[in-house]
Amino acid sequence: MGKTRTAELDWAREEDQEWADTVHVRLALDHDVPLGLTEEALAEAHQLVREAGLPAHEVLGAPEAYASAVAAERVSEEHRARTDAHGMTPGEGVRAAFGTLGCVGFVLGALYWIEDGLWVTGSWASVAMSATVVAVISLGALALVARAAGRIRGVWGMWGFLAWAACALAGGAAVASATPDRQLFDVPVPVLMAGCAAWAVGAYAFPDATLDRWFTPRPHADDEQWLVRLEGLLRGRHAMPAAEARGHVREARQHLAGGTDGERAEDVFGDVEVYAMRLAEGPRKRQRLARRKLYRAAALAAMFAVLAVDEALEAGRFSGWVACYVGASGCWLWTMFAEWREARGPAGADPSR
Repeated sequence: MGKTRTAELDWAREEDQEWADTVHVRLALDHDVPLGLTEEALAEAHQLVREAGLPAHEVLGAPEAYASAVAAERVSEEHRARTDAHGMTPGEGVRAAFGTLGCVGFVLGALYWIEDGLWVTGSWASVAMSATVVAVISLGALALVARAAGRIRGVWGMWGFLAWAACALAGGAAVASATPDRQLFDVPVPVLMAGCAAWAVGAYAFPDATLDRWFTPRPHADDEQWLVRLEGLLRGRHAMPAAEARGHVREARQHLAGGTDGERAEDVFGDVEVYAMRLAEGPRKRQRLARRKLYRAAALAAMFAVLAVDEALEAGRFSGWVACYVGASGCWLWTMFAEWREARGPAGADPSR
């Protein structure tokens, strides 16, 4: 893979290179700007700085402010409206979730190899529990993606996937407890690691446009479907409280009822994803999203802490597994603290500072 145009830019000062690196990171992390647009913006900035003969900070201002200006001017509303708090479309969210699951399985296989040896012994109970864990995690990830896509209700919405996850957990536990725990086979750990690697590659190779279509409703047949979609987007993608989201839906319904006969909601308000984004934008949105991430980080930190304690009690020593669980719990605790500060910060604060 060749160098990008950004990497080829020769900044005259070290501080200008740091400025450009900061802009690049902020555009990618805070604004999800496509790589080509990032390269184009930095190339233009490089030319302006070279012509002025002054430091980039004096010519173009703080890198965070410049990145925000580029995103505001050059990223369309339609692009921003399709993405969630992580800057991903539903299809990208599914690929990331399942790809990460495969990578985690690969790493866990390597740790098992180091800690417990080359061979894994399988039984009906262990197979059932492993399949249950994978199914529950996968369905939980799909529930989060469905929520970010604005699909809250229905069989293929957030609550539907969570219900399927609960059924999978109950059924898997019942099967595991009812089946004999005798040895069925031995599998080399590298074989399982290869399977996890193939899973991850397949997840990242799957076309996200196809997944986007699965999570995006068909064109709205009537205004009620448009309004239901609006509420789902406000609550799911933009983390708006249910009462506030329903208030916006009620106002839209009243406006349609008092308008000219025959006008559809999409004709009056435009694309539902763009309209939902406009309603949700503002300083409070950042705090709502930070609060949601805080709850997720707290749950994951607690889960890894419980796993660490359970493993330590079972092994009777501080093993490599315990160290991994403690490290993971610590990382999520740090994330929780960062999101707590973000959620409690002033509503108008600049999140990049």
